[in-house]
Amino acid sequence: MIEIKMPRLSDTMEEGAIASWHKHPGDRVEIGDVLVEIETDKATMDYEAYEAGTLSEILVAEGATVTIGTPIAVLDNGKAGSPVSASSSAVATATAAPPAASPPGVVAPAPASAPRAPLPRAPEPDHSGSDGQFASPLVRKLAREHNLNLSTVKGSGPGGRIIRADLNGLLAEPPAPTPHRAAPRPVLSTGPIVDEKRASQEFTVTKARRVIARRLSQSAQTIPHFFVTSVADAEVLMEMRADLNERALATGLAKISVNDLIIRASALALREHPEVNASYLGDDSTVMLVHNRINIGVAVASKQGLVVPVIVDADLKTVGELGVEAKALAAQANGKGLSVDQMSGGTFTISNLGMFGVEEFTAIINPPEGAILAVGATTREPAVVGNQILTRHRMRFTLSADHRIIDGALAARFLRTLTGLIEHPWRIVASDY
Repeated sequence: MIEIKMPRLSDTMEEGAIASWHKHPGDRVEIGDVLVEIETDKATMDYEAYEAGTLSEILVAEGATVTIGTPIAVLDNGKAGSPVSASSSAVATATAAPPAASPPGVVAPAPASAPRAPLPRAPEPDHSGSDGQFASPLVRKLAREHNLNLSTVKGSGPGGRIIRADLNGLLAEPPAPTPHRAAPRPVLSTGPIVDEKRASQEFTVTKARRVIARRLSQSAQTIPHFFVTSVADAEVLMEMRADLNERALATGLAKISVNDLIIRASALALREHPEVNASYLGDDSTVMLVHNRINIGVAVASKQGLVVPVIVDADLKTVGELGVEAKALAAQANGKGLSVDQMSGGTFTISNLGMFGVEEFTAIINPPEGAILAVGATTREPAVVGNQILTRHRMRFTLSADHRIIDGALAARFLRTLTGLIEHPWRIVASDY
């Protein structure tokens, strides 16, 4: 018998929520099968079995939240003896650290010998598509959510099994258009009306969004933010981008976005001003961390809330490489496919709302980083060029900085370097800066 416990899947995780069970009591479990989806403070992760057996008992129902180390299920592997530790029962897509002790006041789970009412068993969905292809439970769930046709997917798993990675291309594609239906008022949830005068409905806040709210509140309350805004003439940058994309179209390469150029320019500016690529450990700390690697987080507004996947060593990658990686991470974020590792280790964050027509805004620092860059839209407006007033592309960006480790002069020098790169964009794409 194997006792499966709630693992620690990230440095900041203290508890996890059961998003959905893919196996039910009495089900046969093979090595690699997804047992359960666990919602952590960073992402929703698959919890896979690495030992075969029969799922004997589910101890924590869907939607429930328990602390690290709490037993959540029992797997019968056919071996006699008492249940063994959770760490030997299953593994997730990220490495789990040792379980933390339960805080005071948390009720310990009932002993294994105590009787429990069996949980209702949902009907098991079909394991195959119309052509007999086998797919993992997570793939079938994503197929239902995104209306995907699995018969067109070639599985790369054992025996041709369709796994999560096989859906990256389909999930990156825009959804098929649906017929327009007039809706006088949008309905966000199916909950009851709780305020008749305002027609208010309760809308469940996910664990991920609650964690985001808590972290941003802590950042705004504990980090002394200050904001510095610059305006860059982006006329040459837009001309260069149009030329590069025309060449890319002719050669079959991926197009370059303005955001790709901003990521590369920011990485080069951080290389010149490493003190901005830093973290402060706390008000009582005698040291700060200056990071030698430039790992840029790119804020993505996914369906599950704000997530920040990280591009590692961004200063060592070309604009084209950054563009491909950023698009892939954004597609994974919208498909709930990001791992904890892909959202960890950032040293600087970029939040770009230019595609929504926002000209200028300020962003909240993503702890433990020391700064975040808020990028607005590139718009045409009148500007003085020499002795003439001409229409030019101009871009505004605001640096939010932690005043405990970054002062105004350093922030200004960083933005001056970034502005110079945007106004002389061939330095951004040059192989040697």
